[in-house]
Amino acid sequence: MKIRPADKQKIEEYARRSLLAAAKGEGSAPLDPHQLRKAAMFTPEVFETLGRMQRETDLTLLSQLYDDLGTMLSNDEDAVAVKVTTAIPMDAELRKAVRDKCSKDLGVPVYLIEVVEPKILGGIILEVNGRRRDASVRAQLTNIRKSLSTSFSGGVE
Repeated sequence: MKIRPADKQKIEEYARRSLLAAAKGEGSAPLDPHQLRKAAMFTPEVFETLGRMQRETDLTLLSQLYDDLGTMLSNDEDAVAVKVTTAIPMDAELRKAVRDKCSKDLGVPVYLIEVVEPKILGGIILEVNGRRRDASVRAQLTNIRKSLSTSFSGGVE
């Protein structure tokens, strides 16, 4: 993707003036760039909630909020949780495609619980209602390895 000069200037401003200056002003370590990649997955509702919690100095409640929300969602009979594991974060287009496909297949609205696990190398793992579909590259390589080892159990010919 080609970045326009005006966008380069904005990126510089966000990085240097907003993030680095804020971290230095608070005397904290510079921001971990991986946090930004994770934040890119947030929905507007998550940003709004975190902003409100920050303004009201309630960020210490975040862990309990996470636990309670998970419980509420798992008790919601009108929607199903689908855990989606990928090697890299999903973009908005893939996220929508996965949500739409799962919702169609399950016949109910779904919400995604996204997990990034580089060890799967690529592909996707879906878990719903205790069932798991593993279409990861790692699983495919394992299956190939097993297939080859049974085919050539007598050694290399």
